[in-house]
Amino acid sequence: MNEFREELLIKLSIPIYALVIGLEIFYSYWHDKKYYSTKGILSNIYLTALNFSLDILVRGICLGVLWYFYQFKFTEVNKEIHPLLYWSVLLVAQDFLFYWLHRVDHYCRLFWAVHVTHHSSEEFNLTVGFRSSVFQPLYRFIYFIPLSFVGFDPLDVMFMYAATQIFGILIHTKTVDKLGFLEWFFSTPSHHRVHHACNIKYLDKNMGMVFIIWDRLFGTFEEEKEEVVYGLTSNLKSYNPVNMVFHEWKNILSDIIKKKAPLKAKIMYVFGPPGWSHDGSTKTSRQLRAELKNKNKH
Repeated sequence: MNEFREELLIKLSIPIYALVIGLEIFYSYWHDKKYYSTKGILSNIYLTALNFSLDILVRGICLGVLWYFYQFKFTEVNKEIHPLLYWSVLLVAQDFLFYWLHRVDHYCRLFWAVHVTHHSSEEFNLTVGFRSSVFQPLYRFIYFIPLSFVGFDPLDVMFMYAATQIFGILIHTKTVDKLGFLEWFFSTPSHHRVHHACNIKYLDKNMGMVFIIWDRLFGTFEEEKEEVVYGLTSNLKSYNPVNMVFHEWKNILSDIIKKKAPLKAKIMYVFGPPGWSHDGSTKTSRQLRAELKNKNKH
């Protein structure tokens, strides 16, 4: 049954992707917006192919772990009797857990080295939604273990994640303006443009996949007000396929080896926030925002 649902999901999503991407490319070309480039599209396809291949390879392990913890569930919502309640709670609960997965990816450099591939494009279009964090399938499922404990079928957990990914891909666009009252509750294209910005004010903001309420509750929300500049604070200079995946790992290794720092600092170069340095040579997003705030005061 679950295989049928996933197959149906794929069959429904492919024509949707083809249609909206085609329309966005046509709009970009017709209005000379230059939203797309050939190298950018090929890079996005390359990264999602790596991610998808790894996802397929480890899916059995991920499901096995979730099934193991499902044995110890302490409650269960009968999805046959209360299907709307079951799927609604699963959607909200999974999005909440994804928020924390996403937040850790941004605040711990080890995981940022994985996630950075999704942010390294200086373009922002629907194909960037497919620009995956290549190695995330190796640990993503760990965040969803609590869902097994509370009685959600692991197959349903995996299906819900696949379904929310469709929504997450479709908000990678510059062609949709703000959406009125929906901006208060849902992650929208406007919110996600902020998330992909390298503007200091926007760094590490708006991390919800479906709902923006988590960002509003936990202090990571920022409204789109100033023009967005996309990419990293220090952008890649090439489309080298190996460097696209491993550049931040190389930077971490370089910091550990080359910087004369005590052991505690070397550990921080791995597990601390991106940009952290013991000598102030590089700065975290929080430090950069503090500097900007002080500068604006004067």
